[in-house]
Amino acid sequence: MKYALLADTYEVVEKTTKRLEMRDLLVDLFKKTPPEIIDKVVYLTLGELYPPFVGIEVGIAEKMALKSIAIASGASDEQVVKAFKEKGDIGLVAEELLQSRAQAALFREPLTVEQVYEILDRIARASGPGSYEEKIKSFASLLADATPKEARYLGRTVTKRLRLGIADMTVLDALAIAFAGGVEYRVEIERAYNLSSDLGHVARTLAEGGMEAIHEFKITIGKPIRPQLAERLASLEEILDKLGGIGSAEYKYDGLRLQGHIREGSVMLFSRRLENLTNQFPDVCKALVEGVKAREAVVDGECVPVDPDTGELLPFQVVARRRGRKYGIEEAMREVPVVLFLFDLLYLDGNDLTAAPYIERRKMLEQIIEESDKLRLAKYIVSSDKREIERYFEKAVAEGTEGLILKSPSSVYEAGKRGFAWIKWKRSYRSEMADTVDLVAVGAFAGRGKRAGTYGALLMAAYDPETDSFKTVCKLGSGFTDEDLAKLPEIFKPHMFDHKHPRVDSTMEADFWFVPTKVLEVIGDEITLSPLHTCGLDVIKEGSGLAIRFPRLIRFREDRTPEDATTVGEIIEMYERQLKHIR
Repeated sequence: MKYALLADTYEVVEKTTKRLEMRDLLVDLFKKTPPEIIDKVVYLTLGELYPPFVGIEVGIAEKMALKSIAIASGASDEQVVKAFKEKGDIGLVAEELLQSRAQAALFREPLTVEQVYEILDRIARASGPGSYEEKIKSFASLLADATPKEARYLGRTVTKRLRLGIADMTVLDALAIAFAGGVEYRVEIERAYNLSSDLGHVARTLAEGGMEAIHEFKITIGKPIRPQLAERLASLEEILDKLGGIGSAEYKYDGLRLQGHIREGSVMLFSRRLENLTNQFPDVCKALVEGVKAREAVVDGECVPVDPDTGELLPFQVVARRRGRKYGIEEAMREVPVVLFLFDLLYLDGNDLTAAPYIERRKMLEQIIEESDKLRLAKYIVSSDKREIERYFEKAVAEGTEGLILKSPSSVYEAGKRGFAWIKWKRSYRSEMADTVDLVAVGAFAGRGKRAGTYGALLMAAYDPETDSFKTVCKLGSGFTDEDLAKLPEIFKPHMFDHKHPRVDSTMEADFWFVPTKVLEVIGDEITLSPLHTCGLDVIKEGSGLAIRFPRLIRFREDRTPEDATTVGEIIEMYERQLKHIR
């Protein structure tokens, strides 16, 4: 398959402002793709070589890419650097400087997807002495064989700046139409994705085996299951009503969500964002090997930092210091000791338990876990008694947790879903907006006065899972330090987009647009009706959406994906609770 077909598709996708047009372009691309390489096409289209949990990236920094462009084009290093300063886009620099070689390229064999993937994979795996030069030389050779347009997208791919903005759900829609006959089959295909977190694997399974193969799709040790997420409600009455009058009230620990995959003495750990954190938490791996009495298992839990002197639970920010470390792991284990609190069992010795009732999964978990200082079961009670649950809530808070998560005892594990089978009841909830929300930055407004040269405010949005889009809810300009403000253009530079992203629903015109990527935790005074924002548009009042009044930054949430952000439905619920409180 010619790589030029991908480049042509990317060029059209890049120009579209409509999600359905983007989907249809992918449908056409997938239909033209041989089934045996569709996994590679999917990965490349997402700007990857493998699913994120594999942890293999091309690993070419800007300076290396510029050096490769100089070699491939014959331009001097100075010319390449100058062009990059002018354009700010590795891809456009490669395209422009390789124009002079375009005529010569006509006499070469066209690049294929297989060739491109093989070379990029070889670059990604190069390590040790001489690997720096090897990566530059290999990429330069690839560029020399590329057309200028192909070079544009190769340059962006290797530097993780492809920026097409194609989301997982758009790919799933396109796969359903291309290979199953209609978007209505998306739900079944999405389940396979939720059980494996591997779009390429799902695409190839579907393309080669059809829906029959999707129906037989199974959990695989080493491929993380997309985590189930909870909704939120303010009062216990509302929660019990949603759960049918009875719930499992479980401690809500303020830690790092970890999914453990155990197989015969070895362990892999995955974060909520599906990152492989195995090497960063050897103490947790050891605890699971010693404490899980099963040949194979997938467990879900919360990794919580503890005070080594008092045994008290510490906040999430403490354990976050252990993420991303490549060195000093032993020191980090001593400085930030942790306990893994397990609350669910998803797979056991060949059996997929995600369709089993929660209370059944929980009892099976208890049977295979031998608790220790590092491995414990999350505390819980099952009750329909409001007073008993309230007392348990107070006990949970007193012991250093955020409150409770109430779960429907009969509910299945809804991988990759947020719903009312699990409901958060946190100590900070009141009728007014006293709790924080996680919002996605989708654009920015140019700063003026003291903020000239940076952003004056960010345009923030909530996630709408119904439409797989982001709907604006506020402009965020408060809570930033001067240092934060100065860094904003650099932070968002990799996510810049030429126009409003197809997944962004906004009636406001930002000065800069972003691919929805960065999640920020925000607090505000209240939620109000607004004719300017699209979150909850026409739900409460025709012509009005909802806006957060006086929003302030709490922190960047690097542990959240855009799809993990607070949903439009949650914002609507919070607004309705305010109305009840006022009345």
